[in-house]
Amino acid sequence: MGVTTAYYLARDGHEVTVLEKATELGTDATGGNAGLIAPTHSFAWASPQAPMMLVKSLMGQATAIRVKLSLDPRFLWWGMQFLRECTTKRSRANTVVKLGLAQYSQAEMYRLEEAESLDYDVVKKGAVYLYRDERDLDIGLKKMSLLSEHGQPIRRLSPEELVALDPAFQNTARIVKGAIHGVGDGSGNSEKFTTALAEVCREKHGVQFVSGVTAQRFVAQGNRITALVTDRGEFAADQFILAAGIQSPILSRTVGQNVPVYPAKGFSITAQVKDDSAAPTVGGVDEKTLVAWSRFGDTLRISSTAKFDGYNREYAPSDFDNIFKTAEELFPGAADWDNAQIRSCMRPMTPDGPPIIGKGQRHTNLYYNTGHGHMGWTMACGSSLLLADAIAGRRPALDMTPFVVRSRRTLR
Repeated sequence: MGVTTAYYLARDGHEVTVLEKATELGTDATGGNAGLIAPTHSFAWASPQAPMMLVKSLMGQATAIRVKLSLDPRFLWWGMQFLRECTTKRSRANTVVKLGLAQYSQAEMYRLEEAESLDYDVVKKGAVYLYRDERDLDIGLKKMSLLSEHGQPIRRLSPEELVALDPAFQNTARIVKGAIHGVGDGSGNSEKFTTALAEVCREKHGVQFVSGVTAQRFVAQGNRITALVTDRGEFAADQFILAAGIQSPILSRTVGQNVPVYPAKGFSITAQVKDDSAAPTVGGVDEKTLVAWSRFGDTLRISSTAKFDGYNREYAPSDFDNIFKTAEELFPGAADWDNAQIRSCMRPMTPDGPPIIGKGQRHTNLYYNTGHGHMGWTMACGSSLLLADAIAGRRPALDMTPFVVRSRRTLR
């Protein structure tokens, strides 16, 4: 999010400096996601089914969304807002907003890829959503009709058609009853995209990247931010953009702005491909286990789960059991599962789903681009272009109302 923001602002003629806590760019959530560029997966997590999933998680069942019981007031505040959004009406509205941004962003990503000749292992063959039960497939098609009504192309695939799309699904076809093909979806390596775009920012636009610096607090005078205090001194600027992922609410609170962003920990593995014919090039999701995968050249990235456990980055081997089980079941022998790299990452979630993009409520020169959750890779380019347009005084391509900087969503 930070690098795409820098690109569009620098392209507009701004002098841009990016501060990065890590020693390298794109190594946190960017480097640990499933890799899907997937408007077809824009459904809001806050849905009528979500409360029961949370109850099952608290009872110890293995669910895709897991909750560790906590009295953290920030989580309780976030969680209450999440539950308010779990109505059919709100879920549909939030999904449509997310879909519109994802569609806009994907188109801009592909335009940017061509304009700047970016190499990031992109695959543009759609994505497949697998169903192991005929009834679940019918429910999935009905659910996805909301997306098709808003311009997202989908089609039903039989197991035989799944294999015709990608022969690597030969074994998978014996397990599933069918699939939904998100025709317009794709996949790509977001970390590779980020580092390539950062180089364009440096070489063509003079963007300065300062790594290994920890932001601590903003300094405000009246309704303006004058500086950012870091562990390496103060940085002054005319305008500030907060695109710090899960750290965004911590920094915003130093100048009195609450934003409803909370970490959701995800888990992923990256395995070297052993049998090219058994490793799919088309990305997708197993809708039963909610395990997602993408092909990055000679590796497979496979990811699953959202665990609400505060800012705790620790993980146990058991956190990856579902991923390995699904991977070996769907794609046996495809990759070196025994030596796969494992990791967790922290996704910045809003309770309703739409991210936070635009000028803050308290300060005239503090802007936000955060809270994209599991859709950050898909939404990055579009979100950053919308923000650049707003800063430049141009009319953004999308209605910015759903993305307003907020402490909570006003129910409509």
